[in-house]
Amino acid sequence: MSTTLQSINPTTGDVVASPPVDDASRVAEAVARAREEVDWWEGLGFAGRKEVLDRWRGLLARRVPELARIVHDETGKPIADAQLEIGLAIEHLAWATRHAEKVLGRKQVFSGALMINQAASLERRPLGVIGVIGPWNYPVFTPMGSIGYALAAGNTVVFKPSELTPATGRWLADTMEQVLPGRHLVQVLFGGGDVGAALCRAGVDKLAFTGSTATGKKVMATCAETLTPVIIEAGGKDALLVDEDADLDAAAEAAAWGAFSNAGQTCLGVERIYVHERVYDDFLARLTAIAREIRHGDRQDAQYGPMTLPKQIDVIRDHVNDALRRGGRAVLGGAEAVGERFVAPTILVDVPEDSTAVTEETFGPTVTVTRVSSMDEAVEAANAGRYGLGSTVFSAARGPELAHRLRCGSTAINGIITFAAIPALPMGGVGDSGFGRIHGADGLREFTYAKAVARQRFSPALALTTFARTEKADTAFAQLIMVLHGGKNLLPAKAGRRRR
Repeated sequence: MSTTLQSINPTTGDVVASPPVDDASRVAEAVARAREEVDWWEGLGFAGRKEVLDRWRGLLARRVPELARIVHDETGKPIADAQLEIGLAIEHLAWATRHAEKVLGRKQVFSGALMINQAASLERRPLGVIGVIGPWNYPVFTPMGSIGYALAAGNTVVFKPSELTPATGRWLADTMEQVLPGRHLVQVLFGGGDVGAALCRAGVDKLAFTGSTATGKKVMATCAETLTPVIIEAGGKDALLVDEDADLDAAAEAAAWGAFSNAGQTCLGVERIYVHERVYDDFLARLTAIAREIRHGDRQDAQYGPMTLPKQIDVIRDHVNDALRRGGRAVLGGAEAVGERFVAPTILVDVPEDSTAVTEETFGPTVTVTRVSSMDEAVEAANAGRYGLGSTVFSAARGPELAHRLRCGSTAINGIITFAAIPALPMGGVGDSGFGRIHGADGLREFTYAKAVARQRFSPALALTTFARTEKADTAFAQLIMVLHGGKNLLPAKAGRRRR
């Protein structure tokens, strides 16, 4: 077994970083160090933690170009796209620190008429140590949706970045170390699936995972051994719906970005498009014209780069070939578009709905475009799959209605992936796309538990929780329940007069 992990630039083949691989003992040590910091970190309170995280945020913002270069080297994505994801991660960190106390702090709640002698309060307490297993496609934005929110909630973090992007993970942990030297708020581990499994078993209080559905199931099974709760953000097969009254230029532009940016390596990217038959030909022509002009490859002005994960090229090739073999057509790209490192934009039409190009996550710069007779048909087709991460709707009149009907965690109306950039909105999936949420108030709550407190303010008029309870008290209790809940509106309706 190799003792070092090599991060390879997918465009040039150069080695970016060679960190040592951690074993189970190092994983356990990292979790133990994180555990030692929990009481101190929680004890700082919301204001103290905000001050620290604001300093980290400022450091990240000042050094965006440096981190963007590392992300570019490890993933192959354009530096401008790397800067975009870093900027959004910083914006989310700011929201989490600014709103943590409002969302999680102690609140008084009404104790009810029956328990009026009690003062009731509710607060959210940090879980302790959070394990985070991050992906390679957005190696800053995605894991920071867990790391930043977990820290703001009062937890410490042990982070295993993807084995393809270890330098990015190391940079994030190092900058936190620069803010608080000698403290272990964010520690990083290096390795593959065995290190991830060790983290699952190491006694963390919750594990946040982002990756494929297949790996998510393995993570969940491993965490189940120690009853460790999990957040799973898994794969997606997101659909975009285009209604007959849609702005076709805007829809085509959004579809192109959703399908082809980051070489299609986006969980929330567009992989299926359903277009009303009245505008189908017009939309397809506009999308094809845009996609034909997209610059890809290793050129200096490329708008997307190589496939970061080399084996994904085989998946893309299989999906394209299955679509073509079963009667589909490539109006752009096709089988010849799939190279050794790069895949050109590919638009497939007339693809059967049970083709793997429609049912399975492709994770490449390909998209299917399907003609539908109505938006009802489009919604049914979009909801037919086993995934449910995100979706997009372009419609002038029916956007909110159609969004409501789509079975997925997030929907953008007349925009593309806009919900991910709004810190107040939670993000996550249903079905095989996983469960749990990052971002927003729900994202903060994911890394806490509810602590309820009832405090007696004065002696109760009816002493019920005592063996000295009297028959008179029992009668009074029954009468009180009748008064509170047995109103006339709850009585059975009188039977109607019987006809003769």
